Amino acid sequence: MYYHMTVAGLERDLPICPLNDSLSIAGFVIFGDPELTVACARELLKRAPAYDYIITAEAKGIPLAHEMARQAGDKKYILARKGPKLYMRDLFSVSVNSITTAKEQKLYLDGADAALMKGKKILIVDDVISTGESLHALEALVEKAGGEICGRMAILAEGDAQDRKDLIYLEKLPLFHPDGTVLG
Repeated sequence: MYYHMTVAGLERDLPICPLNDSLSIAGFVIFGDPELTVACARELLKRAPAYDYIITAEAKGIPLAHEMARQAGDKKYILARKGPKLYMRDLFSVSVNSITTAKEQKLYLDGADAALMKGKKILIVDDVISTGESLHALEALVEKAGGEICGRMAILAEGDAQDRKDLIYLEKLPLFHPDGTVLG
């Protein structure tokens, strides 16, 4: 089963994936799709507020943040990691429960990146926002670092995220019944 949609002027068929016995989601993955990543980054940048740095969470937001930064001429974007790396110092961390992850995760921010964000306008980006748990974790990292959240952007808003007034996104992504029909 697939859900056909158009995003940033490009058509894609998204596989419908069961979350549990009563709910399915459409899998949206920009990994390996540079045409879609470039187009989505271009369209999001047209709507982006003024910012100093972009931040995203590992992993699916990385190609989008990278391409947005490249197109905007930014010299750096910031990445919240799912695990600490040897090169990271003075770690910040927060817990997150994402709809696409079976267990609680932590997001980690390098202290040097946190220092860069202090007093700066930070634009949070991700591929899909659904429950808002990953977004909330990124917000907590930015606030802990002393950054000012100037905007929240995603390619797609799924479920309740579609009603958020503080979220800029390109398209709505419905939730599905187990048989692949659109919920609600």
